[in-house]
Amino acid sequence: MSLLGVRGLGIDFGGITAVNALDFDVQPGEIVSIIGPNGAGKTTLFNMISGIYKPDRGTVTLDGDDVTSLEPHKLAERGLSRTFQNLQSFEQMTALENVMVGCHMSERSPVWVDLLRLPSSSRRNRETQERAMTLLKRVHLEKAAHMEASSLSYGALKRIDIARALACNPRILLLDEPAAGCNAVETEEIDALIAEIAQEGVAILLVEHDMKLVMKISNHVIALNYGEKLAEGTPAEISRDPKVVEAYLGSHGGKEAADALG
Repeated sequence: MSLLGVRGLGIDFGGITAVNALDFDVQPGEIVSIIGPNGAGKTTLFNMISGIYKPDRGTVTLDGDDVTSLEPHKLAERGLSRTFQNLQSFEQMTALENVMVGCHMSERSPVWVDLLRLPSSSRRNRETQERAMTLLKRVHLEKAAHMEASSLSYGALKRIDIARALACNPRILLLDEPAAGCNAVETEEIDALIAEIAQEGVAILLVEHDMKLVMKISNHVIALNYGEKLAEGTPAEISRDPKVVEAYLGSHGGKEAADALG
């Protein structure tokens, strides 16, 4: 049984089909990448899986349970977390405080505990700070813990987003263009981080335009075009699929993908 199962998933907007009849599986510790041109339906797919959009057709299962259209916080409780294309950082807060926001989202203490400043509140806040520091170490940013987010590089902020998504202890992590806007060095750092997270047993579903990153770290690649599956297979199979090269990679992109595979 797969960890994440997508069957016949589809959605329409104003009579236009944005995603249609998608089927695929993601296993624990596996990195599955979704590629395709702008408008292919990649982020729409993520929004359906993560509960932001309600699909018009099809199902999403998590560990065999139907979780189609569950709200994002309910999915997080079941082990599904995600990042977004755009940074979600609070610029005037430190890196540590930004990650603490993600930790607080998974806490269950009632608000009045904090309002009354009970001893349990102080203890929980210390525990949250320790948890956030552990997550910063996991994304190799512990030295930046007390720096304001506004002073950090774009790549560092992307890693903070990943740390915050990890605060819910996900079994599957959806990463929406984690390397977008990053330079070559920052992309390598994110590349290595994603591989480390997968090695810990967390499944990764990745949307990314950087073909070098995709081809280097993916176990499986799914190519979309106009909301439908164009092809799927290993990175090597996708890099030389004529339909994918024609619709998305092009001659230059195909060469880049081939070079990334060595």
